[in-house]
Amino acid sequence: MSIREQINQDVKDAMKTKDNKKRDALRLLTSAFKQIEVDERKELNDEDVIKIIQSQVKRRDDSAAQYKAAGRDDLMQIELDEIAIYLQYLPAQLNDDELESALRDIITNIGATTVKDIGRVMGSASKELSGKADGKRINECAKKLLSPKD
Repeated sequence: MSIREQINQDVKDAMKTKDNKKRDALRLLTSAFKQIEVDERKELNDEDVIKIIQSQVKRRDDSAAQYKAAGRDDLMQIELDEIAIYLQYLPAQLNDDELESALRDIITNIGATTVKDIGRVMGSASKELSGKADGKRINECAKKLLSPKD
């Protein structure tokens, strides 16, 4: 079963169990899928679906931060609840040690030695670690590994 089929099934299940939060969050997600399909005139595969879910998680995270800054904890909680629902459909995220180990391998393979090589590292890491780690985390860890040690 594809991720998209699973989400559609979960929408139906949420409707049956009257889980309105989950139903609404997943409907927003399916709406984003349909929008991309119409705009780009293509059938989405699991990789495309994962990218869309990641972008939705990032949007919700940004919104939650803005709501927190504005003192709107009620709206922030709604965004965080949606993030929790969306994360169920993403591949397991690498922990910090796994990410660092994977980046060390990538850095060794491409021969990067300084922070100036960050572009090449990010290009390779983004493809290899797609869906397993957030780009921001990859970038921070790569910079840490490539920075000169004092």
